[in-house]
Amino acid sequence: MKSPSQNALRALKVAVFGICLGPAGVLLVKALHDQLGANPVDVITRSTGKWTLTFLLITLSVTPLRKLTASPWLVRLRRMLGLFAFFYGSLHLMTFVWLDKSFDVQAMLHDIAKRRFITAGMTAWSLMAPLALTSTAGWIRRLGGQRWQRLHRLIYLSAAAGVVHFIWLVKADLRRPLTYGAILAVLVAYRVAVWALGKTKSAPADALLGKESIPSIEARRPS
Repeated sequence: MKSPSQNALRALKVAVFGICLGPAGVLLVKALHDQLGANPVDVITRSTGKWTLTFLLITLSVTPLRKLTASPWLVRLRRMLGLFAFFYGSLHLMTFVWLDKSFDVQAMLHDIAKRRFITAGMTAWSLMAPLALTSTAGWIRRLGGQRWQRLHRLIYLSAAAGVVHFIWLVKADLRRPLTYGAILAVLVAYRVAVWALGKTKSAPADALLGKESIPSIEARRPS
């Protein structure tokens, strides 16, 4: 697929930014017009949690989509999408800390100890936090490409913890959390398949290089 021009890509990023901000805008408008129902905290909690998982999975989908469609420019959107996942995850956490518990540390610790789905959610957010903090070009240079990539694979664990958080939260109707889990499983399977295929292709090449190196060394020895 042909790469868009710099101006087109810039316009696309602005459009994607606006779309990603849309769910938060909808919540804000509803809150200002008192349209969040009888339990607004629950509505905000569920909405921000849903969008956190959605953006995590969209972020993870960028690399497969980029490779399958031969569109390397899609990687330019991945950081923004990942940061929006953290943004909605932080709103989700602040809804619990501020609106639900009013910054009551004792009540929060009691809930964390009593309700395992909260522990899973905290784990998901804690795994996202270092990814958001190290998403800049400066951190990529400091960590080096390979170490930065290894660190950012934590997004898979964060998404898995988010799915577990959702499953433990709903308990009864598991259709939506299991749908998220199935999408995550497909993305992980794709990543594993690409890794395994790469190892399979590199093994014959390594063996060939090993065989060819022997006569070349012998040829340099004096007779």
